[in-house]
Amino acid sequence: MKIVFHEKYYNSEYAMDPAASVGRLDGIMKKILDNKDKDQFEIIIPKPATEEDILRAHGERHYQYIKDISLLYELASLAAGGAILAAEEAYKGTPSFAVIRPPGHHASADSCWGFCYFNNMSISLLKLYSEKKIKSAFILDFDLHTGDGNINILTHRADDFKVKILNPDSGSNKKYIKEVREYMENLEDIDIFAASAGFDQGIQDWGSLLYPEDYTELGNLMKEYSEKLCNGRRYAILEGGYNHDVIGDNVYAFCQGFK
Repeated sequence: MKIVFHEKYYNSEYAMDPAASVGRLDGIMKKILDNKDKDQFEIIIPKPATEEDILRAHGERHYQYIKDISLLYELASLAAGGAILAAEEAYKGTPSFAVIRPPGHHASADSCWGFCYFNNMSISLLKLYSEKKIKSAFILDFDLHTGDGNINILTHRADDFKVKILNPDSGSNKKYIKEVREYMENLEDIDIFAASAGFDQGIQDWGSLLYPEDYTELGNLMKEYSEKLCNGRRYAILEGGYNHDVIGDNVYAFCQGFK
């Protein structure tokens, strides 16, 4: 399994918000690098997304607004590039997880909120679509907060790119997993699976809902149904998750099912 990561993602100076807080990624990378089976992960380093890549998902005015803030643009374009690299690896058949900052699923074509700036998911999928590699995708967005940017950019499109998105909303962990499984059972004609992987639904995070073993099961479901429908093509992009003490365990648990 590939882990997409760049040392610059540790930089928390681009914004003053919980998604940019110091130490947020340390627990994730420590868990990945220090575990006894660390050979199961390969760290790969991304390059920034190009202007052309970003403008497939965003309007010129929004792009210029972010570009005018130099550090924010440097890190947001690098995060989008990380998502692209994860998508490219997934297309080749290698499960990939992009440990990137800043997140992206609340960024719409001409606006953004919720600690997001560029929509990493949309940029990565539209890159594959522009290269005629895919014509459809499924996104499991298991962040606590619905990824409105993903929905706004990727659904009801004028072209023939078809994207289905599930933001589960069940009120118990068992019903949540059941909702995901039942939705996946009804999928067809999907070229790639992707996850907007937010961990703020964790039992010790804002959502107080999902245990580490639930994240493992979400990873298992992504693996099972991507193998059934699209030769195992799957990748995940880090979104939310704010308890630094547990986010590493939750990400690692997800990867154990996903890999």
